[in-house]
Amino acid sequence: MEVVFMGTPDFAVPCLDALCQSEVANLIGVVSQPDRKRGRGQKRQPTPVKKKALEYDIEVFQPQKVTSEEGIDKLKEWDPDLIVVVAYGQILGTEVLNLPQKGCVNVHASLLPQYRGAAPIHRAIINGDQKTGITTMYMDEGMDTGDMILTKEVTITDQDTVGSLHDKLATTGANLLITTLKEIEAGTAPRKKQNDGQATYAPKIKKEEGEINWNQEAKEIWNLIRGMNPWPGAYTYINGERLKLWASQVYSKDQSKEMIPGTIIKTDTEEGIIVQTGQGQLLLTKVQPASKQRMSATDYLLGYDLQEGTKLGK
Repeated sequence: MEVVFMGTPDFAVPCLDALCQSEVANLIGVVSQPDRKRGRGQKRQPTPVKKKALEYDIEVFQPQKVTSEEGIDKLKEWDPDLIVVVAYGQILGTEVLNLPQKGCVNVHASLLPQYRGAAPIHRAIINGDQKTGITTMYMDEGMDTGDMILTKEVTITDQDTVGSLHDKLATTGANLLITTLKEIEAGTAPRKKQNDGQATYAPKIKKEEGEINWNQEAKEIWNLIRGMNPWPGAYTYINGERLKLWASQVYSKDQSKEMIPGTIIKTDTEEGIIVQTGQGQLLLTKVQPASKQRMSATDYLLGYDLQEGTKLGK
């Protein structure tokens, strides 16, 4: 089965790796987003998928738009039996979707129809979910609305951040993709329609969503901090300066202190910074002051004269 792979970020790399090492598919080409300027030097950088494809000496095509005449012509030249799409970052359009005889298969980081959209990993943690997963599906013209093939559940632990869950799901996705392709090759792949009435959505994360609302419960803020790590980062303000929050723990669920949410109720050089929330207290354990590196909250307390009673936020 001749396959073209479309993908761009780190999440897609394990799937590409698995395809290259699998006997179920003959990978004939890779499509990825164009190289972009990144970092402080603003040098053009190849996408993670392009880097991996070049390691395997596979031809990489990087159109500005895959639906352009150039894009369609290249896909017709390759003439794949199947296209695999993992976080490519462009809408494919009807002509591309109809090109391969066996269709286009997508690997999506949620248990569809939950969390259709761009940020399913972030949203699952922010919402306090205890499980998520991977779905493989046949693509159609909608946003993550195609018929499902296989699903695999993944547990979200209290220790998970977006970073750690991303890596677990990427590995699970690679394994499920190979199983899916074997089923397609054998003609035994299931095809299950999604229940649109049960659909939820995971819109792209905006940086400003990371600002802490101290009126929320301690557990909700804890989920937000995990769900913004490593990007874009949760944050608050202290004396007008932005303070990023990278790790925390629910310290108490009780509303035992009659204090304004956002108030620092205790600074502990062994534990960290304890803050009153709308319900309960939150222990901040890893922070990052403006223009500084990440540090433990205990190290932060050694360098900053932080008074109990100080109010966080604008």
